[in-house]
Amino acid sequence: MTRACFTLQVRPDRLEEYAARHAAVWPDMLAALAATGWRNYSLHVRDDGLLVGYVETDDLDAAQAAMDATDVNARWQAEMAEFFVGLDGAAPDRGLVRLEEVFHLETQLAAAPPTTDQ
Repeated sequence: MTRACFTLQVRPDRLEEYAARHAAVWPDMLAALAATGWRNYSLHVRDDGLLVGYVETDDLDAAQAAMDATDVNARWQAEMAEFFVGLDGAAPDRGLVRLEEVFHLETQLAAAPPTTDQ
């Protein structure tokens, strides 16, 4: 399983509408995400528009390619594009900047030697 974290920049003046759109994502978009392997997917946004996303999937590139093959994703990306800055014509789901994971608690706990209580 891959844990992927990414950033995008939402236009600060469009944050309220962006949040409202994500409070009621189209049912067919939700179904497509689930069917193409997107799990535990969440988006978080700061008041200056910095958006941080997190998703778990077997393979992010394959999950993105599977979404690319759906009609609903093309429609969703076209509608969402106006909310972002710095995409240089890329669809939002292709303009994301992946972050490197430097710590994961469960991974380190699983690898750590047993501790003794003091």
